[in-house]
Amino acid sequence: MSNSRFRAVEAAFATEPVKAVPPAPATSEYYGCNVFSRANMRKYLSSDTRRKVYESIEQGVTLDRETAEHVAAGMKRWAMDMGATHYTHWFQPLTGGTAEKHDSFAEPYGKGESLEQFQGKLLCQQEPDASSFPSGGLRNTFEARGYTAWDPSSPAFIMGDCLCIPTVFISYNGEALDYKSPLLRSDAAVSKATAELLKYFGVKDDPVFSYLGWEQEYFLVDTGLYALRPDLIMAERTLIGHNSARNQQLEDHYFGSIPGRVIEFMKDLEFECYKLGIPIKTRHNEVAPNQFEIAPVYEQANLANDHNLVLMALMRSVADRHGFKVLLHEKPFEGVNGSGKHCNWSLGTESGTGLLAPGKTDKENIRFLMFMANVLKAVYDNNGLLKASVLTASNEHRLGANEAPPAIISSFLGTQVTAAFEDLLKSKDMVKIMSSRGFKTGISQIPDLLIDNTDRNRTSPFAFTGNRFEFRAPGSSANCASAVTVLNTIVAYQLTKFKEAVDKRIAAGEKAMEAILEETRLAYKAAKKICFDGNGYSDEWKKEAAKRGLDCTTSAPESYDSFNSKQTVEIYREMGVMTEVELKARSEIYWEMYSKKIEIEARVLADLTANHILPVSTRYQSILLDNVAKMKEIFSAAEYKKVSAAETQIIKDIATHTSEARELAIEMERGCDAILQLKSQREKAVAFHDRIVPYLLKVREHVDALEMIVDDDMWPLPKYRELLFIR
Repeated sequence: MSNSRFRAVEAAFATEPVKAVPPAPATSEYYGCNVFSRANMRKYLSSDTRRKVYESIEQGVTLDRETAEHVAAGMKRWAMDMGATHYTHWFQPLTGGTAEKHDSFAEPYGKGESLEQFQGKLLCQQEPDASSFPSGGLRNTFEARGYTAWDPSSPAFIMGDCLCIPTVFISYNGEALDYKSPLLRSDAAVSKATAELLKYFGVKDDPVFSYLGWEQEYFLVDTGLYALRPDLIMAERTLIGHNSARNQQLEDHYFGSIPGRVIEFMKDLEFECYKLGIPIKTRHNEVAPNQFEIAPVYEQANLANDHNLVLMALMRSVADRHGFKVLLHEKPFEGVNGSGKHCNWSLGTESGTGLLAPGKTDKENIRFLMFMANVLKAVYDNNGLLKASVLTASNEHRLGANEAPPAIISSFLGTQVTAAFEDLLKSKDMVKIMSSRGFKTGISQIPDLLIDNTDRNRTSPFAFTGNRFEFRAPGSSANCASAVTVLNTIVAYQLTKFKEAVDKRIAAGEKAMEAILEETRLAYKAAKKICFDGNGYSDEWKKEAAKRGLDCTTSAPESYDSFNSKQTVEIYREMGVMTEVELKARSEIYWEMYSKKIEIEARVLADLTANHILPVSTRYQSILLDNVAKMKEIFSAAEYKKVSAAETQIIKDIATHTSEARELAIEMERGCDAILQLKSQREKAVAFHDRIVPYLLKVREHVDALEMIVDDDMWPLPKYRELLFIR
């Protein structure tokens, strides 16, 4: 073992006691203290200002300039009382992370003096340099103008010494350059479409929102070991590494006792989350060694998504304090489970009515079937687009493995809901008007749906779990807004078309509930092909899915074509979520991002092979050659042939693997150079997928074989057995 590796491993497995985080007070005493919440608004804003802010949050009313000045003044006083010295517009560019530019409250005043200032115009809008953020061709590189605009529905918060103001990020012409803008537009679209249908059920003036509950999976590795893995640093995953003899096969890590160092990290993380109003609820070991999960109570989708992005930033900073590095890549280690970010999505009213939950009356269950059928129809009609929203260079490694759903979108409903829909298809007289009970469906199974007996089919990407759909395909590093925006938009469009069909029937003389149930029947009948309760990993399902017309591509670059389809453009245009130009820009950005990530992996692997692995392998080979040569001096010819056979074969194996690895790495880099000469971003991305990704696997095969041959004392990188087990 090399000296640097030995020291890192020794430090990682040191038995010194961990410095425990001081006991925290009761959560209720400090929850949300770092958020400009309504409780803090009551302390720093007048009643009239608060009323206008609430109208802006709840009804989308634009704040006038005078009110914005009052909000800015109160927000500044609160932030400074909390120790903040700077402010920033916190936004979500299409890089996949978040961005911020810190400005000081301090403003020069007079001669050698300073005042703290923060005006309403600085709160509501800023103009960061947008030239270095992905735009997909929406503007030229020399046109740096981009605008951030305050999102009042997501409260400002303090991170360190900075007041963070959640904002959208748009171009000079108003096109979305971020994830938040389309998410907000899609939420408005699905809210409007849903509210229109709820009028049939007597529900008015009860705002509707999309809700999200994410489940964040992640790996932890020791900082010292991480520092010795250039692939983890540069590519965020191990590009080489032979499987550990022990990994997850004993199934003893899942829900097991959480290691002491990790529990201290989790406690510290939760403390920071609660201060920022992130409603963390669960924590536990995941399946793979060193893999864990954290999850909150569900919230409105926009706020939930902001909280997830804040959490990911917190995880990194808190992990540093505990000697860990957080890995959010979907597949950082071969041979063990990868990490996802399950998005539990639903629709509900502000008063608390869940629209994807069975009810207690026939009327409520008709409503339940109506929304369920329309969600299924939307997902069926746009399954390729939904997959494109989560299929990335990193998530390609995870989807279809034994811990994640396949890259074919299907929906698991469970036996009861499926039976209810099947009865709906068979029934002839679905609605009977009754004087005292209202509407009776005639479906005996529906009242029984009050009991949640749904199963969690791990192979289903879009499974119904009692009162929501669990979209299991998003990856752990993803911005949830990508998937939720698609879900909101396609469901809003489907609900709009559904209402048009119902209204047409009513105009022709049908009763409202009869029209609703008939259109529900037709929607489910059309969407049945997306429903599958079996094993999504099986070859039989792949063949069956193709027969059903589902999108079966596993190539991320090819899946991005869905953003530019005629159907997608029409849906997004009608719902006011994105224009054709914005959709085209998204696909261009996704193609470019895919190419860059694969190119980085290829370059890093080539460097590791040439400068880390092959020199050590050759050195070990020289030692063996020297040993074999010396054997010849002390053994007879017959004895020499016998005792040297094994080492001679090892020498030959090393020669074969080093030669192959060297040649493949050279070819891989030349392939990257050639692909970069292609003209379109799509061509490049497809070429990287088809021509370079196979090289990554081939080079790794030879390097991993060398790892099992070369003397452990000489191997330059921490191995899986060291990376995967925390002590």
